[in-house]
Amino acid sequence: MKKIIGSLAIIASLSAFGAPQDQWLTVDNEVLAKILPKLNKSAQSLLKTDIATIIKMSPAEIEQLSHVIHHELHRCGGFMAHETMDEALDAVNSQGESLFAEKAVFTDYALNQGALVSPMMKQIEEAPIREMILKLSDFKTRHYKSDTGVESSHFIRATWAALAAHRSDVHVELFQHGKWPQPSVIMTIPGSEHPQEIIIVGGHADSIAGFWGGSNSRSPGADDNASGIATMTEAMRVLMLNNFQPKRTVKFMAYAAEEVGLLGSKEIANSFKANGQNVIGVMQLDMTLFKGTSDKDIVLMTDYTNVAQNEFIGILIDEYIHVPWGYSRCGYGCSDHASWTAAGYPASMPFESNKEDSNRRIHTAQDTLQSAGGDAKHAYKFAKLATAFIVELAN
Repeated sequence: MKKIIGSLAIIASLSAFGAPQDQWLTVDNEVLAKILPKLNKSAQSLLKTDIATIIKMSPAEIEQLSHVIHHELHRCGGFMAHETMDEALDAVNSQGESLFAEKAVFTDYALNQGALVSPMMKQIEEAPIREMILKLSDFKTRHYKSDTGVESSHFIRATWAALAAHRSDVHVELFQHGKWPQPSVIMTIPGSEHPQEIIIVGGHADSIAGFWGGSNSRSPGADDNASGIATMTEAMRVLMLNNFQPKRTVKFMAYAAEEVGLLGSKEIANSFKANGQNVIGVMQLDMTLFKGTSDKDIVLMTDYTNVAQNEFIGILIDEYIHVPWGYSRCGYGCSDHASWTAAGYPASMPFESNKEDSNRRIHTAQDTLQSAGGDAKHAYKFAKLATAFIVELAN
């Protein structure tokens, strides 16, 4: 009976959202030139800059845009969605890679927490990551407008809350968005000495599989991005197992609506900026499951990320993870790190492979654990990295 009541409540919440409205997008110029002829609508360019073009689209057209970008260019993202024309103008006026690289907040990146980090590295396990990926993949879809998308976010919240059940100071909450039903999820571990300084590890909770089925399509999203959520959940498990007490505040975030223009992370990042919150480091975990590049295990994206923080993460890999790593380029608006970078915060994105070697099955019903190798051994390395990043930066 409780399940029926819960489902009715979710359906009622979905009906509370009004008719979808057009949105302004900033789209990478190269991407737009390649995919515009493939779209049902010949979108009118409102403004073109050296970096991106502003266009206006309906939510259905945005989903088609995402679908065509993946299937024609074999990549994610390439655009960011905005509520108003002014917001889109602000984005294209401020989003130069050189500007992003200079927006670093000064942080002491010296490694001095080895006594805490090294034992935790031995506690990270592959099996819990694999289990979480399977559980998230069991939802028919985690589409940001679907009832199962809402249910999956509630499942993430319950899972995280259970890990922190013994900690009265740790809070797990839903971040409700006004324009779509799926909430984002945020866990907060308060800092004991510098609580105003915030470290964030995040990844998107939604999934998508094709334009034509929309929120009804089967989209397990094992790699994109159950893997990122499962990876940070394992880091969280080990931190809670060790009763980790950071000096700076740590937040884990599972963002809604990434697949349609980074909507969830953009709203959260902009709210942090508007409230003057001091975020000193952001790590984005989006796709950690598929090892596509033979000579690299972890690949740091160089564009729309922070140079100094990327170098710090490279040091962490060498010190604690001991795997080969390198750099690649992700492209404009490819994941939620771009939302934090655009808001002026230092962000990084360690990725599963070189961009051109990434999993080609994402955004389809074939994005399953089995199709990516059948285990979470690759994601295991990223769980170790996320744990090291948090412990070193938070203390």
